[in-house]
Amino acid sequence: MTQWTSSVGAPQLARLLGSQHARDTVTSLGARRAPAYRSLADGIRLLVLEGRVPVAARLPAERELAAALAVSRTTVAAAYEALRGEGFLESRRGSGSWTAVPAGSPLPSRGLDPLPPEAAASVIDLGCAALTAPEPWLSRAFQGALEELPPYAHTHGDYPAGLPVLRQAIADRYTARGIPTMPEQIMVTTGAMGAVAAICRMMAGRGERVAVESPSYANVLQLMREAGARLVPVAMADGLAGWDLPAWRQVLRDAAPRMAYVIADFHNPTGALAPEEQRRELVEAARAAGTLLVADETMSDLLLDPDVDMPRPVCAFDPAGSAVITVGSASKSFWAGLRIGWVRAAPDVIRGLIAARAYADLATPVFDQLAVTWLLTTDGWDESIAIRRATTRANRDALLASLGRHLPDWEFTVPHGGLTLWVRTGGLSGSRIAEAGERLGVRVPSGPRFGVDGAFEGYVRLPFTVGEAVAEEAAARLAEAARLVASGATAALETPRTYVA
Repeated sequence: MTQWTSSVGAPQLARLLGSQHARDTVTSLGARRAPAYRSLADGIRLLVLEGRVPVAARLPAERELAAALAVSRTTVAAAYEALRGEGFLESRRGSGSWTAVPAGSPLPSRGLDPLPPEAAASVIDLGCAALTAPEPWLSRAFQGALEELPPYAHTHGDYPAGLPVLRQAIADRYTARGIPTMPEQIMVTTGAMGAVAAICRMMAGRGERVAVESPSYANVLQLMREAGARLVPVAMADGLAGWDLPAWRQVLRDAAPRMAYVIADFHNPTGALAPEEQRRELVEAARAAGTLLVADETMSDLLLDPDVDMPRPVCAFDPAGSAVITVGSASKSFWAGLRIGWVRAAPDVIRGLIAARAYADLATPVFDQLAVTWLLTTDGWDESIAIRRATTRANRDALLASLGRHLPDWEFTVPHGGLTLWVRTGGLSGSRIAEAGERLGVRVPSGPRFGVDGAFEGYVRLPFTVGEAVAEEAAARLAEAARLVASGATAALETPRTYVA
């Protein structure tokens, strides 16, 4: 790493050091009378490892941090020197010091491999946050699509913007949610990934900075890496409190990213639900910085606790779609086998995306579009969402109970919706647990897959995709994997790098 991409101010770093696990580390080390510089170095190192301070973030000057922490400049200088020696800090005269990860640490850099079909009978696959189709609604949707297909069979079948009837149905759904929307503001895509890929091609060329939550959705991070974007991570707030707005304002100001990608509704992987005021403030900050905000709504239908009020969508604070582009999908709400996604934006943005599509995938399958149209224009969508929520809620509760029995030292905050649980693995390597788990017949993605830079080694992501009996067995196998890692039995094994996310 030769140049920082964002910065952490002295007050912000002091705040982070005084909170959550960084605070616990400094306090406990202080109780053992560790040198003050060592406590400070360990606190900063933990912030980097947990993604609270991004890699390649410029740290404040020694004098500034010393004043913010009310310690001597000598203490800060010694802490910085210790971090440089451990590989967590790099410096250059005239450029300051910025965070790093030690050389040789595995970074997520390869594609995500599906579980081989021959392994499905023996491996519990918790790598993919997706559920089986909600029947009978899938079959009914395809029957309805078949009835509407004949007129389209007499056309060429290429609809780069999407079928007019589906664009209208999606626009009507936004309007019903309180955001007036025209069909001209909608483009149908091949899944949410197709939507994000199209936006990246048009809005964020090679070398452009893109701000992303840290952690974030693994597949999108990989897509952006391969597109040549320079990812600027912004840490999530503590627990499930949504976004760290001071950190976002600083990144938008200092890094001036061309685009920002966020998941406001049941964030993947943490499950956080951003409060409405945060949504308003982030839209305002992005607009002021000239940053295009891409809001991924693929989890928005999966509210599991009925006593929680859903905030208004991010696009409610930019209804014209000039500053906020919204991405939606049927994959999480209904079934991933229906590769239907969409983009909501200003009409001129949509026209640009449609024009550029000829060089990508041309159009989305007509039959799948007709199936989703049938769902949205009948009771099918709402009825299937009710089934989906009930199933996911039961799966979540079963997973929580199983983890409590088999892995009581693992830490997590229970989300109110979504499909994923973000779990701290009791101080053990999530990558090692994932590797040992696969050998024991349970597949989970480790934390670094969801980071930009090698952070989150002490985490795994667990989805709510299996019922009680399978969740119990999965937790038992993970507990055995954790015991192997704790005993050092996996120390010589190579860290795996390919998991479905």
